[in-house]
Amino acid sequence: MANTYSQLYVHFIFGVRGRRALIPSAHKEEIHKYICGVITNRKCHVYAINSIPDHMHIVVSMKPDVSPSILMRDVKAISSKWINENKWVPMTFRWQTGFAAISHSHAQLPTVIRYVERQEEHHQKKDWKAEYRAILDRYGIAYDPKYLFDDDDDE
Repeated sequence: MANTYSQLYVHFIFGVRGRRALIPSAHKEEIHKYICGVITNRKCHVYAINSIPDHMHIVVSMKPDVSPSILMRDVKAISSKWINENKWVPMTFRWQTGFAAISHSHAQLPTVIRYVERQEEHHQKKDWKAEYRAILDRYGIAYDPKYLFDDDDDE
């Protein structure tokens, strides 16, 4: 085959270290745009991005030569450095160590995008930890509750 064709949609979810409410609402849109730039520079496309003060959701299409782990490493390292350089939070801003990456079909994309766009509404009923567990359960992602969140997330 002369070319590589792919359709890889991934919904990433990751939180602020310690699940602290540190994503400043006054700079939320700037942070989203900055993260979209990081992702675009890695030849991926952002379909939806949204956050509430303690976590972020991003839906992207990825090229097959892009590793989800490396993409998230870059997104979190570059964006946290930028947030800290701008001094938008009263302490050092850090993302949690891990993340969730859920693959979706093209047919599921509109539903997932809508879910991400409605985060504020959704979190009036469910907190971040409950949402994270529910998503992992819904998609059959095995986890040990003891290790679901980093021990140092509570620092």
